[in-house]
Amino acid sequence: MSYTPPTWPVSVKAVALDIHQRVLLCNERDEWELPGGRLEPSDDSPETTVERELLEETGWEVKAGPLIDGGVWIYEPIPGRRVLIVTYGCTVLTPHEKPVVSHEHKQVGLFAADDVPALNMPDGYKRAIGTWYGQRHC
Repeated sequence: MSYTPPTWPVSVKAVALDIHQRVLLCNERDEWELPGGRLEPSDDSPETTVERELLEETGWEVKAGPLIDGGVWIYEPIPGRRVLIVTYGCTVLTPHEKPVVSHEHKQVGLFAADDVPALNMPDGYKRAIGTWYGQRHC
């Protein structure tokens, strides 16, 4: 009997902060999430995918930075469907721009670090956000 490894879609996500150090979040399914999208076979790299997705989803131009320590995790949005989440810290190149809502989401929001723990969102996102804030304020 041979081993077949699991294959899951990969979603690359961004932790991006505005000029007031608020994190940008999107809401699609009545829960907050980091902006980003599915990594496709035609994509050049995960970093360019994050940069493109942020621009498409929010109007923000970003430079994808380092992988966030602990920001790679498995998310199960619905039972039996797993997605590998890969999270990057990003530098916002247009920090004075107000984010826009794309057709992919119901709303976007900007949240202070202290607001994040109380939000309805997966713990993996909360950990990644907390880690990025810690890295930025060292």
